[in-house]
Amino acid sequence: QVKWKGKDLFDLVCRTLGLRETWFFGLQYTIKDTVAWLKMDKKVRTKVHKIPEWFGLEGTLKVILFQALAMDRDISLERGQAAKFPSSLNSLQVKKQILDEKIFCPPEASVLLASYAVQAKYGDYDPNVHKRGFLAQEELLPKRVINLYQMTPEMWEERITAWYAEHRGRARDEAEMEYLKIAQDLEMYGVNYFAIRNKKGTELLLGVDALGLHIYDPDNRLTPKISFPWNEIRNISYSDKEFTIKPLDKKIDVFKFNSSKLRVNKLILQLCIGNHDLFMRRRKADSLEVQQMKAQAREEKARKQMERQCLAREKQMREEAERTRDELERRLMQLKEEATMANEALMRSEETADLLAEKAQITEEEAKLLAQKAAEAEQEMQRIKATAIRTEEEKRLMEQKVLEAEMLALKMAEESERRAKEADQLKQDLQEARESERRAKQKLLEITSKSSYTQSMNSSTTALPTDLPSFSLISESLSFDFKDTDMKRLSMEIEKEKVDYMEKSKHLQEQLNELKTEIEVLKHKERETALDILHNENSSRGNSKHNTIKKVS
Repeated sequence: QVKWKGKDLFDLVCRTLGLRETWFFGLQYTIKDTVAWLKMDKKVRTKVHKIPEWFGLEGTLKVILFQALAMDRDISLERGQAAKFPSSLNSLQVKKQILDEKIFCPPEASVLLASYAVQAKYGDYDPNVHKRGFLAQEELLPKRVINLYQMTPEMWEERITAWYAEHRGRARDEAEMEYLKIAQDLEMYGVNYFAIRNKKGTELLLGVDALGLHIYDPDNRLTPKISFPWNEIRNISYSDKEFTIKPLDKKIDVFKFNSSKLRVNKLILQLCIGNHDLFMRRRKADSLEVQQMKAQAREEKARKQMERQCLAREKQMREEAERTRDELERRLMQLKEEATMANEALMRSEETADLLAEKAQITEEEAKLLAQKAAEAEQEMQRIKATAIRTEEEKRLMEQKVLEAEMLALKMAEESERRAKEADQLKQDLQEARESERRAKQKLLEITSKSSYTQSMNSSTTALPTDLPSFSLISESLSFDFKDTDMKRLSMEIEKEKVDYMEKSKHLQEQLNELKTEIEVLKHKERETALDILHNENSSRGNSKHNTIKKVS
């Protein structure tokens, strides 16, 4: 609307997006290659904002996050119930800045950040779903890092997936929060750089971030030459293109520099005011609204934890049920195999019994035939004895024939007896074969009954439910007393949380060092950029973002 001021438009955007932590945000637009921030106390449709350029081809309007996240407190405690949207928005912005190489990120940290980005997008790692090549179309690493090592895309994917698998159980907002916790320790994170000149005309860079103002060499954006923490600055102001920083200690000289345009000085002052406001906010007792948001965040976190535990239990029960089902299926297959073997044994027993019965019948017929021949021999012998032999020679011959007939009859009797015994033995073998057949049929019947019971158990198991030109930093409205009891308590709380955060990051640093050592042998030394060399030098000296700023302050 015509009468709207910047705050009216900003409030409308916040209501539309559901933002509650409005102090983190601002409306930013680009005008003539210069970034500018919407002034909350000015009308939108004025020459100050030049609104036609917002929606024309010369500029764009967008919502971005102040790059002034807390460095000395747990980042998750800075957010209230609406933390999901701010963390998602900020993590996407930081990811884009890292991939566009606007923020320098070492290779090992790039891999770790990529694993958290994958966790936020795909959820928990599942080897059956996330197979080799599932990250082929994803842009996860800066091109500088990829070109620096003799590694194929498959090798990068393997290392990203190894860390991705360790993030199991983290929800999307938790993975995004871990991404921001790691990214906020990068030297260029949250720093807005501006080209300036000192009194001697030397070209320098001014960096504005959540910790204060920093002066850099143009060739080294990682390590500041001079730093002015917010709590050591008394006043900042500008006159035309000259910008002045007055330290709190009057013994220290005033620092002055010149920028290229008046518009740049206005932007620098706006960023200083915004970052200093956040700096002061973090060191004051929480307002009732923030306390309520933190309480809601804790309740939401507890509720999500209970939901995750419930889901974990259900998943465990489902896995156990699937294991039981697989075991029953395996047992069923085993029983089917046993039934098949029993059927085959039964068929062999029946064939053996038939052969034995046939053989017994043949033996019995042979025994009857021999008995008949023995009877005929006996009759012949009796007839010969009854015949009178007249001559001695005939008598002797007759006696010899009788003897031979008796011997033949004796042999036939023995053979008949042997055949009879063999027939009895065959009958006994036939009886045993039939008994074995009966036992095989009984075992087959038992196995069939077990199989039907297993199938019923399997079906019952598988049916489980699935469920301003001048700005003073020592005005009364922004002053604070560190002797106050609440502030002492808050300081102790901040220190405690800082120690906890350092302990948590120790294991992370060990992982980063391990990966760095592993891939160091594959590095192209000749492809290292100036920022890579500077980062390695800082790492070898043991310099980090925070202790470097303390040294140069």
